[in-house]
Amino acid sequence: MAKLVELKNGETYNGHLVNCDNWMNINLREVICTSRDGDKFWRMPECYVRGSTIKYMRIPDEVIDMVKEETLSKGRGRGDMKRGGMGQRGRGGGRGTFGNRGGRGGGQTRGVAHQRPGGGRPKPN
Repeated sequence: MAKLVELKNGETYNGHLVNCDNWMNINLREVICTSRDGDKFWRMPECYVRGSTIKYMRIPDEVIDMVKEETLSKGRGRGDMKRGGMGQRGRGGGRGTFGNRGGRGGGQTRGVAHQRPGGGRPKPN
């Protein structure tokens, strides 16, 4: 797929997208690089662009439509791990016990000797 990439420094890269990772680092093939001023051109067999240097990318509409369809079809067989399932922890909690969080001195039992309800030593009869 042919795509145009403009970097933050003004250079543009036109080429075929080979790979893109989670940090938007991309590999292009059959690349034409244009200088910031647009007066110099370079042809390269392949090119690597770091994602943090990218200003924007121009992608054909049919590619975007293909990705939308693919994400919809992938998302269908995973309904049991969504809301309420144990597959995701969400914010807070998740580790340790779920109840008795403590607060105001009432919940810490780790490393503390358990005392009798009356407190102190047992009284002789």
